[in-house]
Amino acid sequence: MLMAGVSGADAAGEVNIYSYRQPELIQPLLDAFTKETGIDTNVLFLDKGLVERIKAEGANSPADIILTVDIARLMEAKEGGVVQPVTGNATINKDIPSSYRDPDGDWFGLTTRGRVVYASKDRVAQNDITYEELADPKWKGKICIRDGQHAYNVALFASMVAHHGADYTEKWLTGLKNNLARKPDGNDRSQAKSIMAGECDIALGNTYYVGLMMTNDQAPEEKEWAKSIKVLFPNAADRGTHVNISGMALAKNAPNKENALKLMEFLASGEAQKIYAEQVFEYPVMPGAEPSAIVKSFGPIKPDTLPLIDIAKNRKTASELVDKVGFNEGPSK
Repeated sequence: MLMAGVSGADAAGEVNIYSYRQPELIQPLLDAFTKETGIDTNVLFLDKGLVERIKAEGANSPADIILTVDIARLMEAKEGGVVQPVTGNATINKDIPSSYRDPDGDWFGLTTRGRVVYASKDRVAQNDITYEELADPKWKGKICIRDGQHAYNVALFASMVAHHGADYTEKWLTGLKNNLARKPDGNDRSQAKSIMAGECDIALGNTYYVGLMMTNDQAPEEKEWAKSIKVLFPNAADRGTHVNISGMALAKNAPNKENALKLMEFLASGEAQKIYAEQVFEYPVMPGAEPSAIVKSFGPIKPDTLPLIDIAKNRKTASELVDKVGFNEGPSK
């Protein structure tokens, strides 16, 4: 159920979710949770301003759980004071490795996704690539990308700052900008569409979108976009591919705290991790949990071991560099 404008504490038997995640991506999980527990779920989807909204609602906020993507957004919720710690929960701590848990218990990672290169099967012969190579003039006019300030890209750029420093990253972003086929635009799926249309040869996108496109019966044209590309895992031969997380946090004034904790335990469970893998095409964080056969077909991923906190702390610098080089203006004429 989608929350239009929830106010006040809800009756027992419900849990209220404020989500940066698109509703269709989390609905299979919520349906399974309700089927198992009988607890109804209400979702308020926001594409921005989630923390500000909870702050404005104050002690009367109906939010029980925050679901989001990107380590920076989880840190934003923590630093914004809109979450409360979950400590000593044996179920969650057993299922989610400590590397994907906030040390204070303020947030928990649920899945990972790689920020990879989509490459034209017809026009790109190579099967390996690095992020650094994206600034090589050989790709001039051949790269598509979404808005440089989007959270997915800022996180990748922040990882470049962490690995190479701000000066290098500024030069790299300038090179990448000058290799763009057009101004940054669209979402990750539309980058694959642009590759199929011949507008560009390679693009940056998240792994799970490829699986979603491959299986989209409601929009079969997306299956054609997916067929036109192959997935390249950057830096597979050295430090590994940049990964980010989706995660959850318990809202500060959760009116349905008991139900919220039940949902958090469910989302960390093997059943939910399997749904994330098989229906959302993300990599589960639970030790031993396998990605879907479709995701495996992309090839093995070697995740960059850069601590998530290092990505978060370099996010501001990365965002400033995007503006400094005029990234969203597109290639220089």
